Amino acid sequence: MSEVVFLLVPKLHLLDLAGAAQVFSTAVDVLAEEGGTTPAYRLRYVAESPEVATAQGLPLRASTDWPELGADDLVLIPGWRSPRTAGGPKLSDAQVGRLLDHHRGGGTIASVCSGAFAIGQAGLLDGRRCTTHHDLQEELARRFPRATVIRDVLYSEDRRVITSAGIASGIDLALHLVAVRHGPAVAAKVARSMVVFARRNGDEPQSSAMLRHRSHLSDTVHRIQDRIDTHFTDPLPLPDLAAESGVSQRTLTRLFTSTIGMTPLRYQSVLRLERAEHLIGQGATVDSAARSVGFADARMLRRLRADAAA
Repeated sequence: MSEVVFLLVPKLHLLDLAGAAQVFSTAVDVLAEEGGTTPAYRLRYVAESPEVATAQGLPLRASTDWPELGADDLVLIPGWRSPRTAGGPKLSDAQVGRLLDHHRGGGTIASVCSGAFAIGQAGLLDGRRCTTHHDLQEELARRFPRATVIRDVLYSEDRRVITSAGIASGIDLALHLVAVRHGPAVAAKVARSMVVFARRNGDEPQSSAMLRHRSHLSDTVHRIQDRIDTHFTDPLPLPDLAAESGVSQRTLTRLFTSTIGMTPLRYQSVLRLERAEHLIGQGATVDSAARSVGFADARMLRRLRADAAA
């Protein structure tokens, strides 16, 4: 079980907090449905005072005691009301110390919106790429000149410091973290359960195809995508997929094509290509990557890579 600690500051935005918290909470349910016996995450809320005022007027309760944290744990700082200015609450020396200790111990620090300024206060933006809400990017760059502020992206990750843009981008950040830890198929299920579409970052390579092609409402296609996502390295004959979906082969192909713009076989090939490119980027040969993702030989992989590059 990993601890996800939300550091709450006065006048925080509710959606900065709730969006990310919902992702991790939903991930617990999704992983439990897949047979997990221990909850994957435990959500904690800490602050300087037991009651924290929010920008939307709803007070929140929090603990003033921090849990013990390890390298697998996350501290996330939601943003606060700060229209076109970085003005706002300052972390206490004790809170800064907690952030630094956690990061030095191998843990990850993340923020939503103006929460990046809190990370900057701790000195953790120095020499790193980062981002924030578009209205605050210039101020972030001015206040922390040793940081490299990336404009107009949803989130930026640099050596266990992850910053995201405004409000709803906290959902994208949290889905990214779930995908990194549990795989894009789990993240896709979480996104589908929340009825959200995980968007591409714009700075890093675009989000996994398992997420890109989930912005639809066809239950039949989602069910077969679940099957392909989980077993894309295996042979998946169309008759078997059609039988599992309860529709004919022709109907399944038509549904896939009209919903996500490709056939089930093409969708599987896209997943294989994406995984192979990752393996090649990590030093694998084309031949070994092709075998790892389920191709009988490397010719098909080379053809797909050439088509993608054209």
